[in-house]
Amino acid sequence: MKGIDLDPDKVCEEVQAHHRKLIDSCQTLAEIRTVDVGPSAFEVSYRQDKLRLLHYVSEAPKRCQTPLLICYALVNRPYVVDLDARRSLVQKLLALGIDLYLLDWGYPDAGDSHLDLDDYINDYLDSCVDQVRQHSKHDRINLLGICQGGTFSLCYSAIYPHKIKNLITLVTPVDFHTPDNLLSHLAQKVDADLAVETYGNIPGSMLNDAYQSLMPMRLGIQKQLHMPDQLQSRDKALNFLRMEKWIQDSPDQAGEAFRQFIQDFFQQNKLVQGRVMIGDKAVDLRNIHQPLLNIYGEQDHLVPPSASTVLAELTSSSDYEALPMAAGHIGIFVGKRAQTLLAPHIAQWLLQRDS
Repeated sequence: MKGIDLDPDKVCEEVQAHHRKLIDSCQTLAEIRTVDVGPSAFEVSYRQDKLRLLHYVSEAPKRCQTPLLICYALVNRPYVVDLDARRSLVQKLLALGIDLYLLDWGYPDAGDSHLDLDDYINDYLDSCVDQVRQHSKHDRINLLGICQGGTFSLCYSAIYPHKIKNLITLVTPVDFHTPDNLLSHLAQKVDADLAVETYGNIPGSMLNDAYQSLMPMRLGIQKQLHMPDQLQSRDKALNFLRMEKWIQDSPDQAGEAFRQFIQDFFQQNKLVQGRVMIGDKAVDLRNIHQPLLNIYGEQDHLVPPSASTVLAELTSSSDYEALPMAAGHIGIFVGKRAQTLLAPHIAQWLLQRDS
């Protein structure tokens, strides 16, 4: 077995360089007192329990008359679409003339453990859609669902098709049993009943650890090794820390909603089979006739393309478009390429269907 040929002088030089970067990183961090996120101005147009409906304030001329509601996942916080002024899907859509609302689910506490998908979709999401319709004086609105929020938006649009004019799904899982879906393989081993009986609400930190375990080298060791490079300057450090703040800001999951989503979607894959029930309402994706834009990341490890692209075969939309992007699950919002492509494509697609 051939040994590793190392140059002691070069190794010493690399260790010293890394040590200097660590010192610089500590000095940079010592000068940062706060890490602000979500810079876009908004008004809270509706509240219900922990939920807030945000309406963003913009001085840009309104080009698209039909308002757009963003429905994010229950996991993590929706300000990833408004991380900072340079990485903000919200600000770019506003600048392009989109009248924009966002559903903020808030932080469930122990009193919310009974909430199920009927509460989230037939009550909370439906109430927000109705509030946007009333506030904007439009009978039908545009809906953009992200990740699990996209799955919710598909269910909602199938149940209430008369309220949605155009539907956009972004990094949205549809088929939960594709062979390359690592998260699905993990979720299928979860005893959801035992988890809910043990915890009540499922701790967000535990879910976060599960996501990171899917890519332990990249999200663990490599991330730690590269951290000093990310903290060399104040601007780079703030970019890194904003992302870290969002990653660690993981709300607990209402127990019953977690149980139903794991069992019905991940474990039994009922959505593609047409067997999902939300409360007493059946979800039939063939009820979706409206224009549909399905955006997915080609390097997404949480929602692989195969989990999303099957949507083309399941709805009745005669105006279906798929938009693949060279990005991962989060890079699709905050990556450099996404900043120039995502918002303009969404805005143009909506404008073409605004009549």
